[in-house]
Amino acid sequence: MKPLTREWVEKAEGDWSTARRELRARKSPNFDAVCFHAQQCAEKYLEALLQERAEAIPRTHNLEALAKPLLPASPALAALTSSLRTLGAYAVETRYPGRSSDRAMAREAFGHCEAIRTGVQRILKWPR
Repeated sequence: MKPLTREWVEKAEGDWSTARRELRARKSPNFDAVCFHAQQCAEKYLEALLQERAEAIPRTHNLEALAKPLLPASPALAALTSSLRTLGAYAVETRYPGRSSDRAMAREAFGHCEAIRTGVQRILKWPR
């Protein structure tokens, strides 16, 4: 694995850890943060895969757009389309007033994050 790819993975793992910690918090859990960091984890894993394949990394939070150039070489990502779409909404929507996340939304977001994380880790053969 390329060194810069490893950095993307480490950043993704930081978001995963933050989402997991907030989801498990007994006192004052921040469900918006769970959803946001779940989305960010998925985004960074896709960017890691783009980096590893020497593909351009577009500046977008759209997970489906990030996955699109990866599909020909990694058709298994197509099975994650629903997760990509669902998580995509958490990039911005719950970060501002007007929409807040609850425990059920946070669990759903984290589950989608886990599916994407596992899928990309398999493709990257991470961890070794």
